[in-house]
Amino acid sequence: MKERVAVPDVETNDNHSVSSDDTAHSTATQGGRQPALTGCPWHDVNEMLQAAGLRPTRQRMALGWLLFGKGARHLTAEMLYEEATLAKVPVSLATVYNTLNQLTDAGLLRQVSVDGTKTYFDTNVSAHHHFYLEHNHELVDIPDPHLAITQMPDVPDGYEISRIDMVVRLRKKR
Repeated sequence: MKERVAVPDVETNDNHSVSSDDTAHSTATQGGRQPALTGCPWHDVNEMLQAAGLRPTRQRMALGWLLFGKGARHLTAEMLYEEATLAKVPVSLATVYNTLNQLTDAGLLRQVSVDGTKTYFDTNVSAHHHFYLEHNHELVDIPDPHLAITQMPDVPDGYEISRIDMVVRLRKKR
């Protein structure tokens, strides 16, 4: 595996094309190189992107800093776009969606769909399940690590289960 060198990105246009190198599906552990995390969010985001095979463009760095700089969290693209706007990060909503999907494909985020209408991106990529608080549209990790599904369905020939996402919907008692 060739070592990547960080080159400052001078491109400011949101509408640049994405190379196949940018959408590589290798994760940090697949490449055999672990990111050297220092506790400095900017440096850590750079290391995470490079270890996942993604070029650390200015926009990915800024969005990654917003995503990962605040610990484990659940965000929609619209929520991240709003944070970026408030932080004066010049990105379009399309760029936010593209970046979230690239980070998900690279294994840095986990996509969780609720109702087929709302998609959250989880910075905690470990195997875990969620509560969905209907009254305020919030996704929360289920804290019980021993939660288990006791029986799996039969899978059609030629397929295997890649992941199970359990979302338990909660509403306030009346």
